[in-house]
Formats: sequence, C-alpha cells, structure tokens
Amino acid sequence: MSYTTKLIQGLILGLVLALSAAGQVKPGQPFPALAGHALEGTLPDFAGQVVLVDFWATWCAPCKASFPAYTELQREFAPRGFILLAVSVDKTAGPYEEFLQRFKPAFSTVRDSAQKLISEVRVPAMPTSYLLDRHGIVRSVHSGYHGESTVKALREEIARLLEEKS
Repeated sequence: MSYTTKLIQGLILGLVLALSAAGQVKPGQPFPALAGHALEGTLPDFAGQVVLVDFWATWCAPCKASFPAYTELQREFAPRGFILLAVSVDKTAGPYEEFLQRFKPAFSTVRDSAQKLISEVRVPAMPTSYLLDRHGIVRSVHSGYHGESTVKALREEIARLLEEKS
C-alpha cells in the first residue's frame, strides 16, 4: 500500500471519527429533553434535581455490574435531591423486563426501543452515564463502568453538585 493511500485512509478515518463525535452531548451542554423520544416507562420529575442518566443494555456485562452500585448511589443521595434514570437501549421488552426482575433497581428505568434518545445523545459506549446539575446541564460523562473507581468518582461529583446553590 502506498504512502498516499495510507494518508488518504487516515484522513477519511479521522473525518469519520470527528463527525461521529461532533454531535455527542458533552459537559457544559444541556442534556436533551426526554419528552418526545418515545421512551417506554414513567419518567420521574427532574425539576431542581441532580440527575444521573445511565444508558445501558441487558447484553452489556459492565451494565450488569453497575446496577447494584447505582442502587446504592440512589439510596444514599435521593434524600438530598438526586435521581438516577437508567435508559435501556434494548429493542425488545422481554430481556429488559427479565433484567429488571433479576436486579430490582431502586431507581427509575425506561426503555428507548426506538433508539431516538441514544441517537440524539450519540452515546459512545455501553454503559455511559451523564451527570446533570439541577439545571439539566451535563457536568460529567462516564463512558463504561469500571467498578469502584467509577462509583468513587460519581459519589464525589454527585455530592459536589448537591452542595451547589441552585
């Protein structure tokens, strides 16, 4: 393969990656309104709350590992104004319902079977979590779940956001 061919392939790959990342929701940006995305399930009232929106799938091993830890985060911080919303990207209801029966999360879950919200947010990996301040602005993004290091970072970030004045 010639140098020119490799250079062109590299430029094309760079352009594709840049275009796919360009639309991703990033810290400092408002998170999209959840209404109008055909989400299946009941959305909690987020007004004035610190919110963690976690995108997950039943086939995702790190997602399975995250649910018990996220249940603890919800229980720990809910009395102070924190809500966790888990958005499943599963297209069919069966695996989603079985997963919820097995893990019994203490937080709200909805299903994005039409893939509208995940497409708008441009979620880079499963799982990915978006931590929003009380005004719906993304303050941090956690791609993947890395056990205790993810939980520790989230715990610190949530506590800091809960302490901020509205």
